[in-house]
Amino acid sequence: MQHETPTITAERRERIGTRYANRLRKDGRLPGVIYGHMADPVPVSVDEKQVVTLLNHGAHVMNIDVAGDQTQTCLVKDIQFGYLGDNVIHIDFARVDLDEEVTVNVALHFSGEPAMLKTPGAVLSHPMTELEVICRVDAIPDEIKVDLSEMEQSYNVGELTLPPGVRTEVDPTMTVAQISVVHEEEAEGEEVEVAEGAEPEVITEAKDEEEGKD
Repeated sequence: MQHETPTITAERRERIGTRYANRLRKDGRLPGVIYGHMADPVPVSVDEKQVVTLLNHGAHVMNIDVAGDQTQTCLVKDIQFGYLGDNVIHIDFARVDLDEEVTVNVALHFSGEPAMLKTPGAVLSHPMTELEVICRVDAIPDEIKVDLSEMEQSYNVGELTLPPGVRTEVDPTMTVAQISVVHEEEAEGEEVEVAEGAEPEVITEAKDEEEGKD
């Protein structure tokens, strides 16, 4: 699903460096930089809450209004997180034209319940939560829908239905979702087998032999 490109306001950063970046973050501003299209990079800061909200809603492209410049259409190129991985600390924007082709990662939205999931011990996992796609800037989807209702034991990239104008070069055999079945009886049997296979008396005999040597 695609929406109108959101517009945000950015302020130029007159100073750069860790100290000033930390000050910006304390004030609710997110440090960033705009670059690309044969123009000089522009250090900026944006409203953290606004941008993070847009990112959480799947926004990949934003119109950035920088004081003194024309509004620029930019692709979110890179996001840096804090050492705990729970907060955004820096963002890179790349200038783009709406009709140019780009490579981006798009989130996968799962729906539907596979019949096999009703099997006792069945567990559904998602080894892949986003997909790298290639498309025009104006065709970047917010998400890619994945209907698992007809899934058997696994679902691969080749089974995805991509939106018009969107393609991927990811290996079609890569697993997007899979179901594993764990039987409690088998797990218990393995534990019993290990217990029966243990030979503590061998350890005792070895100790006796060592004592005999003394």
